Amino acid sequence: MFKKLQRVWPLMLSATCGFLLAAFLLTPKLYSSNQNVYKVLREKINVLQQIISYVNHFYFDTVDMDKVMDGAFHGLMEELDPHSTYIPAKEQENIDEVFKGKFQGIGIEFDILDGFITVISPVPDSPSDIVGLMPGDKIIAINGEDAYKITKDEVFKKLRGRKGTRVDVRISRIGTQPFNVIIIRDNIPIYSVGAATMIDEETGYIFLRRFSATTEKEVSAAIDKLLDQGMKRLLFDLRGNSGGFLEQAAAISNQFITTTDTLVYTIGKIKESNQVFLASPKKGHDDFSLIVMINRGSASAAEIVSGAVQDLDRGLVVGETSFGKGLVQRQLPLDSGSAVRVTIARYHTPSGRLIQRPYEDGNDLAYYQELYATDRESKIDSLKELRPKYSTKSGRVVYGGGGITPDIYIPYKNSINVETGKVLRSAKRPIFNFSSEYASTHPNEFSSFTTFRDEWKVSTPIFNDFLYHLQQDSINVNKDSLLVNTEFIYNRIKSEIAGSVWGKDEAANIRLKLDNQVIESLKHFNEANAFLKSLN
Repeated sequence: MFKKLQRVWPLMLSATCGFLLAAFLLTPKLYSSNQNVYKVLREKINVLQQIISYVNHFYFDTVDMDKVMDGAFHGLMEELDPHSTYIPAKEQENIDEVFKGKFQGIGIEFDILDGFITVISPVPDSPSDIVGLMPGDKIIAINGEDAYKITKDEVFKKLRGRKGTRVDVRISRIGTQPFNVIIIRDNIPIYSVGAATMIDEETGYIFLRRFSATTEKEVSAAIDKLLDQGMKRLLFDLRGNSGGFLEQAAAISNQFITTTDTLVYTIGKIKESNQVFLASPKKGHDDFSLIVMINRGSASAAEIVSGAVQDLDRGLVVGETSFGKGLVQRQLPLDSGSAVRVTIARYHTPSGRLIQRPYEDGNDLAYYQELYATDRESKIDSLKELRPKYSTKSGRVVYGGGGITPDIYIPYKNSINVETGKVLRSAKRPIFNFSSEYASTHPNEFSSFTTFRDEWKVSTPIFNDFLYHLQQDSINVNKDSLLVNTEFIYNRIKSEIAGSVWGKDEAANIRLKLDNQVIESLKHFNEANAFLKSLN
């Protein structure tokens, strides 16, 4: 055992020292202001060598050095700020896929239900969509091999693959005999736009999940689609959007700005980190009024967009105070296939606001725990006068130093009880299973989405069938407690049916009917219209 460790540790030490020395040698300009850095670095590397030597000699058990050194790298980055981080190689590939906006495979959102790969939704225009896979379909075999009780990791290995390669799957679908399908793998988009739909005859709604390489193209297409459908006002939902590419944030801001104003600017230590993003009037829209929705999960790029809209008086910002991340990261590759994400600058909104929340180096836990405090909003409000004040383009007062404070505070209200939550969070996905089965066995009920949205209702017999489904699925719940939340359950069943028949946009459309923040936001378009009139 010791011989094995003696072979491994020098290699790991070399890698660690190499990483630290490279950080010094390859970026001398960064250290020109501090001549003692190299001395400190050399001393710390010597200490690291001593620690590894002691562990090598004295530690009583086998050590996973990959894990240990990854921990050391994590610790190094965590001492900088909450958003600088080390990314192990095994995580890097998945991160790249999300932000590049595509991967290669067959294109399904899936879950393992009752031991089978169950299609939740085929990705639009993907190979799975083209061959006609449907929500609720079960993949019971892959390339002739039984797929029962397969793990999610195995699903990725078997279904993902190079563009142009073939995969044979056997499908079990309600109402038909199992059948075989040949799927040719292709590039699969990872969409930033989670939904784009018309709430009513005049109001469009766009939900943006993230800011990836394809976000500007997606949002632009969504806006054009809604304008073609008669949109005169837009609800732009950035709730839970944790950010992404800075350039994409500026580009999305520009979708709403028709003046040659600064959208966002960054200030860092080196010249290359200083950037100014100016709006191009030709790219912006001034043909609809705008409300941007944010919450405590809206961070980084989402705050850049909401900050630009607020500072330039383009629209109304509503919801909860945002995360408060005003730092810009650059991802740098490492030889091992891993990467570091290093904070290189602070960003400022058009008014000059730095919206980064205060943080204590090395205390990331407290930094994130602040988000979940039930009295977070009242604390923010009580400290408002202590935060730096700025002025919007029209002279309205806005605040820095702690996220984007909405123009109108609208808290999220969760009305579901414990029993309903149990059904909603069940790994068996009973609402999805019941709804997709109902959709496949009652096709004649769903000829038009408009008719379905306005007229179709979950009847008492349908709800009783759902309760029976829960019983058959061994999901034990208190029926009387569920009856308290019938409106919510009815809505979710209807939403899942809409998703099965028409897709994600229509599913979102139904769900929005019970979203209290959306319902309340719609009452404030008079204020948003005033911004548009002033602009024009």
